[in-house]
Order: sequence, then C-alpha cells, then structure tokens
Amino acid sequence: MKQKKYTKHFIILSVLLVFLFVINISLGSVSIPFKDIFNTLLGGVPCKESWETIILNFRLPKAITAVLVGSGLSICGLLMQTLFRNPLAGPFVLGISSGASLGVAILILGTTIFGGFLSNSSAASFSLPIAASLGAFLVLSAVIIAANKVRNTMSILIIGLMFGSLTAAIISVLAYFSEAAQIQQYLFWSFGSLGNLTWNEIGVFAIIYSIGIIGSIAVTKPLNSFLLGENYAKSLGINVKKSRNIILIITSILTGVITAFSGPIAFIGLAIPHVARMLFSSANHKILLPATALIGAIAMLICDMIAQLPTSEFTLPINAITSLLGAPVVIWLLVRKKRTFV
Repeated sequence: MKQKKYTKHFIILSVLLVFLFVINISLGSVSIPFKDIFNTLLGGVPCKESWETIILNFRLPKAITAVLVGSGLSICGLLMQTLFRNPLAGPFVLGISSGASLGVAILILGTTIFGGFLSNSSAASFSLPIAASLGAFLVLSAVIIAANKVRNTMSILIIGLMFGSLTAAIISVLAYFSEAAQIQQYLFWSFGSLGNLTWNEIGVFAIIYSIGIIGSIAVTKPLNSFLLGENYAKSLGINVKKSRNIILIITSILTGVITAFSGPIAFIGLAIPHVARMLFSSANHKILLPATALIGAIAMLICDMIAQLPTSEFTLPINAITSLLGAPVVIWLLVRKKRTFV
C-alpha cells in the first residue's frame, strides 16, 4: 500500500517538475508563445530568430541551473540533518559556503595579486567559480582533518560553525579596506543568481553535481543506520568514521560547486528535507533522497519564477526569495510538529 502511495507521489512530483520547468522558460521580459517554446526545445525554429537565442542561451540554462541548485542543496540538507541528527542542520553548517564566499571575497575585495592573476589567465571566465572552489576546498580540508581528530559528531558541527564565523570575520576586514565598487560587486554575488551561466559552465557544474548525487546514493545504508545513532550503526558493521567522512565530502562537493556557480542560496537545504519527510512519511533514505531532490528542484523553480516579477523587466535576488519562502516553512514545521526530525 505504501509503495503505491510513494509511486503516486513521485509521478505527481515529476509531472509538476516538468510543468514548472516549461513555465519557468516561458517567463521573462520578452513574451514568447508556448508553441514556439515547445518547438525550440524539440529542435525546431521559432517564429523569430531572437526567440531561439533567448530560449536556448538564457532561459533554458537558467531553468537547468535552478533544478541542479534546488535538488543539490536539498540533498545536502538531508545528509547533514541525518548525520548530525539535528533538524536545524543545513548544507552550510560545515562552513563550506563561507569558505567559498571567502575565496570570492579575496578575488573581488582582496585584490591585486590573486584577482589580477585570474583575470589575466585563460580561466578568466571561470574566475569566480575557481576562487569559490578553492575557498571551499580549504575549509573542507580543515573540517575533514578536524573530523578525524574528534569522536563526537556534534563537535564537527561546532567546528564548522566556527570556521564560518572565522571566514565571515576575514571577509569583513577585506570589505573594510575595499572600495565601494568592489563591495557592491561582492554584494551582488552574495545575493545569488541562477541566470549567469554559459553552457560550458553548466557542463562543468553538471559533472561535479552528478558525482555528488552518485555518492549520496552510495551512502544510503549508512544514512539509514545513523538515524538511530552511531552505536547502532557500528552494530550493523558500518565503519562510522569512514562513512562520516564520505558524507562530509559529498556535502562539501555539492555545496561548494553550487555556491561557486550560483552564490550562497539560503533555506532551500534547510526546509525541503522537512517537507519531503512530511509528504512521504518515511525515514528511509531510498525514498527520501529522490523525494528531496524532486521537491527541491520544484521549490527552486517556483522561487525563480517569483523572482522574475512576471510582466516586469526587473529580477529580484534569488536569495531573498528563498529566505522569504523558506523561513516561514521552517517555522511552521517546527510549530506544527513537536518532533520534526524522523
């Protein structure tokens, strides 16, 4: 009976995802008929040549980015909430996002040596993602080293938060000595964006994203065992230390690449796992992983559609929209249920 219920939910979510994906592509300052959108997506030619450029080079990459970001952050949130057995853990608790932000801050605010090198190199178009990835990797390395030194999982959570505070302090110092234009550039990056990626960047994004997703599927058994604590996991023959490091690396890979290409995007990773648990009434990660990914992708498409301000040429920061929608969801879930973590 439950299997039929899950199948029904997955079919509905999949259809909704495809529907919202097409609707998302149809929105923008230029009105394009659905007929021409479908025709272009199926390899045809729309009535106006400019519409093909808009759809294939701007709207389709943005919609794909929304799906990757929403599903990736949601899975990261699920992994962290399970590992730490904390309903308020999210993909950014390890300080990986803060490390990525520090890399970008050094590039934009810091200046001359690091920023000049990247802007003059062949990797100039990837300068922000490279800087963010380097910052995320440095924090990841520090967290993994710390994780191998402590036995208590909660200590890792605290260490991650401290790394986040440390990087935030360094960014504040850099901002203090920077010019207004540099601060504004960094501020715009911190708002988050889904619409600035080229097809080459999406290709790199998708490859690293796929590695993270495959890794998360591979640790389904350890994730289920961690729900009842590390001692229970050990009794099942799970190598707790190894599994914990793998989960931390997977989360860091996904969080790092998402932050690198789209900026820090809040609340999706924190709220969506709760929605998935409530909708599917299951603690089995074989169910929760695909459910969380689907709901996260749907949520990000909806947030992007709201940010588009239909009938307007202006676009709101995606980070603001996710926070405006995500924060009330988390509050409502915590108030509605005394125990939101299954």
